Amino acid sequence: MGETSFKIMLIIFNVIFIAFIGAIVVFIREYHRKKKAHIKQMETIDILHKKELLKTQMEIQVQTMKSIGREIHDNVGQKLTLSSLYLQQLTFENKAPQINDSIANINTIINESLDELRLLSKSLMDDTIDNNSISDLIENECRKANNLKKYRVRFKNNLEHIPELYKVKSILLRITQEFIQNSVKHANCKNIDISLYENEGKLHLKLQDDGKGFNIENLKTNGIGIKNMKKRTEMINGIFKLESNIKNGTELTVVIPI
Repeated sequence: MGETSFKIMLIIFNVIFIAFIGAIVVFIREYHRKKKAHIKQMETIDILHKKELLKTQMEIQVQTMKSIGREIHDNVGQKLTLSSLYLQQLTFENKAPQINDSIANINTIINESLDELRLLSKSLMDDTIDNNSISDLIENECRKANNLKKYRVRFKNNLEHIPELYKVKSILLRITQEFIQNSVKHANCKNIDISLYENEGKLHLKLQDDGKGFNIENLKTNGIGIKNMKKRTEMINGIFKLESNIKNGTELTVVIPI
């Protein structure tokens, strides 16, 4: 009887011990699962916070540029106009030819400065991005590039769903401008091809040149322009894919959700 009781007690002890070990294993596993979930949640919050911060910075930047543009137009421009009128009056009143020539030269400089300020003011206050589709904006960039007649830029648009958000249009336009500038400045290309199309519910912006290409590995630490384009793409939840080989040109694809 005593031996039977001992065996029963041993079995119960083993069952309790195994259950205890099992509970510890479950606890540790659950702890690690919750810890991973917490870390992932914090990373998500951090990413969302950074995106919101970038969005706010961009909005502030746009408003600041518009404010500067209005100040140039309303304040500095008016003062220069008034100065020009005073000089014209001096020319009319003064009969000394040499002084009149000096006044005329100063007046010419002021008028040239006024023209430049008007252009700067217009560019800062411009609502072109708001008032045009992304295809029209890129088409306009291609037209300006082709007017130089140093290379050929071709644009193909197959978009059905046109993005309306200012941020999306602005970033796609800036990436296009940066690519064209880099291709012309560094790649010595003759042709640039740009295409907009949809695939699997996503917008694709594809840019290619037939320039001399480069080694991407060597550019990772020095390519400020490339980094800026990649950062802009991430701001609109996009995928940035850059491919280039020496003597085989460069291809950049930006993919964003529609």
